[in-house]
Amino acid sequence: MRLFGVVVVAMAGALVVSGCSSSGSEAAVPADPVAFSETVTVDAVTGHLEQLEKIAGNNDGNRSAGTPGYDASVDYVANLLEDKGFDVSTPEFDFSSFDPGTESLKATDGSDVPVRALTYSPSTGPTGITARLVVIPADETPGCEATDYDGRDVNGAIVLVTRGVCPFGDKQKIAADRGAAALLVANNEDAMLGGATLGEPEDARIPTGGVSKASGEALAVAPGDLTLILDTSTETTKSRNVIAQTKTGATDNVVVVGAHLDSVPEGPGINDNGSGTAAVLETALQMGSSPSIENAVRFAFWGAEEVGLVGSTRYVEGLSDQERADIALYLNFDMLGSPNAGYLAYDGDNSDAVGEGPGPEGSAGIERTFVDFLAGRGIAADGTDFDGRSDYGPFIEIGIPAGGVFSGADERKTPAQAEKWGGEAEETFDPNYHSAQDNLANIDREALAANASAVAFGVATYAQDLSGPNGVPVGDARTQARTE
Repeated sequence: MRLFGVVVVAMAGALVVSGCSSSGSEAAVPADPVAFSETVTVDAVTGHLEQLEKIAGNNDGNRSAGTPGYDASVDYVANLLEDKGFDVSTPEFDFSSFDPGTESLKATDGSDVPVRALTYSPSTGPTGITARLVVIPADETPGCEATDYDGRDVNGAIVLVTRGVCPFGDKQKIAADRGAAALLVANNEDAMLGGATLGEPEDARIPTGGVSKASGEALAVAPGDLTLILDTSTETTKSRNVIAQTKTGATDNVVVVGAHLDSVPEGPGINDNGSGTAAVLETALQMGSSPSIENAVRFAFWGAEEVGLVGSTRYVEGLSDQERADIALYLNFDMLGSPNAGYLAYDGDNSDAVGEGPGPEGSAGIERTFVDFLAGRGIAADGTDFDGRSDYGPFIEIGIPAGGVFSGADERKTPAQAEKWGGEAEETFDPNYHSAQDNLANIDREALAANASAVAFGVATYAQDLSGPNGVPVGDARTQARTE
């Protein structure tokens, strides 16, 4: 995949962007992508993370959608962009706010089992559900196919399945179709299953909770009657995206760059996704509102990602056909400083042959752009699947090529990856994922520095030129690619 590392630099030329650092000091920033990548420093990015952590600390420890902590995060980002000369909008959208309420699970022997309601789980009511447990044996697609239930009477039962492969909402739907009264999903990692969602409120049919791997194993060997209480509630509320676009560059070849701004309710969200937010924000501040570029850059900070990619989905749904056609590509940055960091680029060409297929035409070139940049820093990146868990989802769904870098979430680092990158094999990339410990103290500065520079490099590369071996379709080729 190392086709284009040097060519990108050569084609960028020696244009100059007038800009200033986030501290306000004036500087002339070369638009050569490699030179520009060095202007987005880990110290500046960390400065934004410090502010986001302070915001969370002043607002019940989180920055989740629909809360004062999120609104303060919006104000922080929008004010800095406005001070830099950007015209900033913060369009509102509706989303469903979820309150897990009382969460309780009693095993056959009367012992308490820790359980968390999956977002948008229907309520059991305050008295809960008492029913027999039916265990669906784990396979390569646990609970993801109706045939997994063949030969098992789950009518009126609480069903236990293992996490893996398909969305939680699909597992829940299949169990509901078979007559289950409720569903429990056991994590495939040691931690509790937290921050998971059933997708959209209308997809939720039966009460659904998550338990740890150890709890799932203990329940599976002692089936009997369980009592599950998930006294949940869901209501419609509002959140906002933050959108800012350069005043220069072609508006029919827009480079959209996004990161989600919200955290989960359980913590401040400094890696997930303060890290992506901070890197994209600092890139925008260094580029400035009127750089000398060929293609306009639109910086987007999405709300309510953690409850089902709502902000980015509503944004894409609100675009006209022409506005969609004018977007050349989408770059997504979600988690860049995981403490047991991986160095991953979205697998645009599906060369890993894992999970989903390739991204829309042009995604393979975007992957090579990031892989080659990291290779130039002595880092051999791996691919990561377009599994639908971040804001690229709505863009690739309508044929817009996408890519980005990622330091890993709750997946385990393989021994081969640990040998390449250091860190702990067979441990998750971010053991603090969706928890109160997702704070600045647990950020890997080395990974954050490399990935933040990659953000700036990718943005500068495509802001200057969409053509070449790592380019994306333009003009008639774009129209054809998106209608096939």
